[in-house]
Amino acid sequence: MIRGGLISLKEALNSLKPMERKAAEFILQYPDKVVNLSVQKLAELAGVSVATIIRLSRSLQLKGYQQLKLKIAADLAQHNPEEDSYQEIKMDGSTGALVRSISHNNMQSIQDTMGVLREEDLELAIEAMSGARRITIFGVGASAVIAEDFQQKLTRINRWCDAAYAFNSQATIAANLTERDVAFGISYSGLTEDIIQSLTIAKESGAKIVTLTKFGTNPVAELADIRLFTSSLEQSIRSGAMASRIAQLNVIDILFVGIASRNYEENIQALEKTRKAVKVTKRNG
Repeated sequence: MIRGGLISLKEALNSLKPMERKAAEFILQYPDKVVNLSVQKLAELAGVSVATIIRLSRSLQLKGYQQLKLKIAADLAQHNPEEDSYQEIKMDGSTGALVRSISHNNMQSIQDTMGVLREEDLELAIEAMSGARRITIFGVGASAVIAEDFQQKLTRINRWCDAAYAFNSQATIAANLTERDVAFGISYSGLTEDIIQSLTIAKESGAKIVTLTKFGTNPVAELADIRLFTSSLEQSIRSGAMASRIAQLNVIDILFVGIASRNYEENIQALEKTRKAVKVTKRNG
């Protein structure tokens, strides 16, 4: 996942500190120039300190400025303005136009997410969930749909998994977690108060915290031991929640398959048993 430098900068822009944001805006304005600049020269041209550039790179979950330059260079090499931008969804457009714009935006959101989702963090999350005694998933509103999907998948492979969609039930579950458990908080904005409070209780109980939010610094991600990110830079209020949901579901599928593959034969048997049980229930009903 070499790409993602420009996406990371755009996603994180509003959550950066003032001087970091100033540097990020300069980079976004002159990306083709930046890839050939030393950190000292970039700092001079952007009107910030070298330390600010280094802090900016770390805020983007990168090791340093050189890694940021590599990611930006990869972005520029593969850049296609028409393909790399979101399309406005016109409510009075044809059905064909709706099919093209919504499908394009969903695919774009997944592509952008690949640029901000770190493989090492995915591996850590899969490892933590695979070894957990119990997994509990917190989601509110649109994120509750994502939480329910993951809970249903994990239940099918016989994992002890709870999903809670309101603070009272989340807090009750969180208070009884232990260091052998994982609490997984889902909030695209990273600002959902119920999730923040529930994860705080889970953390105090000793549980390992995994989060799934949009890229950048936010209160939900700051509580996490393992941070997973998605990206959806749509400008339309009407379409934003759609593409971000697709990106989140894609991450959930990655996590599920990663967990299921750890005990492949046993999990395949569990999936078959649940499939047969559902089939018999439907037939008898």
